[in-house]
Amino acid sequence: MTTAAETTSLVQSVDWLAVAPPVIVATVALIILVADLFLPQERKPLLGWATIAGLVAALAFLVPLRDGDHSTFCLTTGTGTATACSYTADHFALIIQFLVLGGALLTALLSLGDTRKLPAGEFWFLLLSSAAGAALLPAARDLATLVVALEVASLPAFALVGIKRGDRRSSEAALKFFLSSVVATAVTLLGVSFVYAATGTLHLTELATRLDDVPGRLDTLAQAGVALTLVGFAFKTAAAPFHFWVPDTYVGAPLPVAAYLSVVGKAVGFSGLILVTVIGFPSYADVWGPALAVVAALTMTIGNVAALRQTATRARSAVRLLAWSSVAQAGYLLVPIASAAYSSDDQIGSTVAYALMYAVVNLGAFAVAALVSRTSPDNRLSDYRGLYATRPLAALAMAFFLLCLAGLPPGIVGLFAKVTVFSAAVDAGLGWLAVVMAVNVVIALYYYLQWTAVLFRAPEEPEAAAAPAGTAGTTPTLRVAAPTSLTAAIALTAAVGIVLSGAPQFVLRFAAVNLF
Repeated sequence: MTTAAETTSLVQSVDWLAVAPPVIVATVALIILVADLFLPQERKPLLGWATIAGLVAALAFLVPLRDGDHSTFCLTTGTGTATACSYTADHFALIIQFLVLGGALLTALLSLGDTRKLPAGEFWFLLLSSAAGAALLPAARDLATLVVALEVASLPAFALVGIKRGDRRSSEAALKFFLSSVVATAVTLLGVSFVYAATGTLHLTELATRLDDVPGRLDTLAQAGVALTLVGFAFKTAAAPFHFWVPDTYVGAPLPVAAYLSVVGKAVGFSGLILVTVIGFPSYADVWGPALAVVAALTMTIGNVAALRQTATRARSAVRLLAWSSVAQAGYLLVPIASAAYSSDDQIGSTVAYALMYAVVNLGAFAVAALVSRTSPDNRLSDYRGLYATRPLAALAMAFFLLCLAGLPPGIVGLFAKVTVFSAAVDAGLGWLAVVMAVNVVIALYYYLQWTAVLFRAPEEPEAAAAPAGTAGTTPTLRVAAPTSLTAAIALTAAVGIVLSGAPQFVLRFAAVNLF
């Protein structure tokens, strides 16, 4: 299907400024991998600070790209005119890269005090490698680059989940995550091959044009390719029915890794899903639009109902509740993408705004969970009882994060984000989906408010010394000093959440994107 207009030049110039953020992260990852071989054990903490410095440098290089007008790796005609590009640092890409790199930075802060029993060099290398792939994906504009970026972000994440050597739960979580993800990737690659066979191109902008005019004999192949391609990205978003890996993976992984997956992993899936649907497959909006609407309704309902079933005395029930809450939040994030099929890509700004809010408050909630786990390794919901009496600032921060997730004052940014998503569904004519979302928001209020109330209850009296250690309902009496980095992560996320609650409209303005 190659035409004269598509004659390409074999010589390409690379816009190194455009690709600087993921390249910097990948370079620092390689430096840390080599440095780990030569640093003595007592100097291993320097690797963590080098990771933070690399992520800060990558974030700094987003500033000169803020005009959103940088593209590279382009197909060109004989006159040098670009016809399609594989990498575009537009406004959408920059926002998601900011979210991804910021999430990785906060994860690094959470991890500084938690790598004592982990292989430090491998941990920081894997975290940066995954962050490099996650930063590459939102700027990818062809299916090959998208799949490669998706795998670069995912493969190190498998190892991060199972990095606790000798921990059976961690190994089991990594295996479940790996096997289910590999199957999803295989299905996605099959879909990409079908799409390429039907259109003869992998560039998203060209796909949008060629799918409008697919020969009749290839139409079924193209439809199957579109459906299968979406599966991998739906898996990364933890959308039903591809959500089953989430609770066990979050519980088995180190807490900072679970926080990373809940935010950065989700950002990867949603950005890929947005790109392939809105840019690549608008011709099939009548197919993926209703499908995503149904998936959004199922995802938020399954997540909230499962979160309701968590018992306060079950081991790691707090992390499980956050995991199921993450599934429910994925359902809300899917609503504007489904709505874009019925109106315009302007709805995508609602998903991006919600993702930014969710990233801040969810990372903050995991940070407080990491703090509690230092005195209560089982991390049960009952372990949070009386937290205000022992750590008042941490309890207030956790209450604020939970109220943001619930969409209640003083978490105005959470309420604002939910209203924008709700409006996107109404404006697109998806009234039934708006009703489902409203019901689910009410359901979620119960477990968020229940957890919030536990924080301020009076601590229970310690049981007799003869009682078995770790009996449900007991409150730890020891207070372990929190690492400075962990305290900084909690303070930073709380501060950002408070600022955004004071000016929630800033999030929507910042997240306003137009993909065409």
